[in-house]
Amino acid sequence: MRNGTDGVMPSGLEDWLAGQADMRAGAKKQAASRWTWGAAVAMPVLAFIWFSPAGQTSLAPFLTIMAIVAVGWWGYNPIAAASRAIKIGINSAIASSYGVTYEHDVEPGEEFAAARTYGLVPSGYDRSTFEDRWFGRLEGHDFGLYEAHLEERRGSGKQQRWVTVFRGPVIHMGFGRAFHSTTLLERAGKHRKWLGLGGASDHVSFDGHRLDRVDQVHPAFGDVFALFSDDRVEARVLVHPTYVEHLLRLESAFEAQDLRALFRRGEVIIAVEAGDLFESGGMDPAADRDNAARAARQFGALAGLALAINQNDRGRVLRADAPPLAEL
Repeated sequence: MRNGTDGVMPSGLEDWLAGQADMRAGAKKQAASRWTWGAAVAMPVLAFIWFSPAGQTSLAPFLTIMAIVAVGWWGYNPIAAASRAIKIGINSAIASSYGVTYEHDVEPGEEFAAARTYGLVPSGYDRSTFEDRWFGRLEGHDFGLYEAHLEERRGSGKQQRWVTVFRGPVIHMGFGRAFHSTTLLERAGKHRKWLGLGGASDHVSFDGHRLDRVDQVHPAFGDVFALFSDDRVEARVLVHPTYVEHLLRLESAFEAQDLRALFRRGEVIIAVEAGDLFESGGMDPAADRDNAARAARQFGALAGLALAINQNDRGRVLRADAPPLAEL
């Protein structure tokens, strides 16, 4: 298994990126041409509107803004398509080095429905996008990872705006041992604000499924994470206090917030609020190696630490040569 850009770039990615020079140049040329033609068409039309009776109304500035946005969007499309192609090429090479597959587009599955039900992500939102799917088998486990971006419309009238309520990776993978319980792990003292759950602090309930709080023998664990389950004995076996270090490293690697994990039906689902990751595409060839290195470190850290809290060998990470997470 080749990990990091030292393994990815010599495998053919560097040559492939060098071959994209014409594509990048063509995209820039096409964008410039579209902006020029767009301005040539829009300016006379807008001038006519501004010097007509409509120029004395709110219609003129509205149409001007719309024209600028339309021309800008039309011109930028070739650049966006080229950046996307570069990103797909880089991330696919990184995925291949780990023995998994990368796809840009995502259709979330049952694991996302479970994440919504049990509060790993908000259940209520008005707009959602999903991208950057990494999937296959890692260290003998079925593995999947993709980014979710959930937004809520707030305000009214001209004050309406889109507000991000969750952005980050959703990870799901087969667990290293059989289990039958449902167990929820979350940050202590940060019970999901979007759920607005009431009731006693010793249990939570999701669609009528009650999970009781599980006390941990290690005091440091309870100070950092809260654990709820419908089988307290099995929960203590699944989520051992030694995992706290791995979970905290996963959070700190991406300046993440409120990492949450659900152990259910033989797999673990992890949601991490961590911003926009894996953006390895771009129009600057000089930035390719740095972009690829950053995406490789991000995926390696997420995949490795997800495996570290799995149950094959407690605490084992994906690769021994992983860079210090402080450098990510």
